[in-house]
Amino acid sequence: VPQLGPQLPPRLTQQPWHLLYSTGRDGFSLRTLYRSGARPDSPALLLIRDTEAQAFGAFSATAIRSSSGFYGTGETFLFSFCPELKVFRWTGRNDFFVNGDVNLLMVGGG
Repeated sequence: VPQLGPQLPPRLTQQPWHLLYSTGRDGFSLRTLYRSGARPDSPALLLIRDTEAQAFGAFSATAIRSSSGFYGTGETFLFSFCPELKVFRWTGRNDFFVNGDVNLLMVGGG
């Protein structure tokens, strides 16, 4: 996580982060993730470790929530720690940042 600090928008570099959702503690329900208690204007850092111990995730300038369409800003980015940090920023080709419902969560698209 400290490696991601320089990649975040400058206004967030000194902000404290709080764990609002963990599959180990909260289970695997997207409904629970969406109800995690984050304020709508709060940024979100989604960190995932898969079954092969690969780590990756996404940053969103707004809370992760259920939606009927895409939301977010060009600050949204994807990242991977496979084998070292790689950041995938917005290309500007579309506005497909974040979208999710009870069946799926998408970050990036096009």
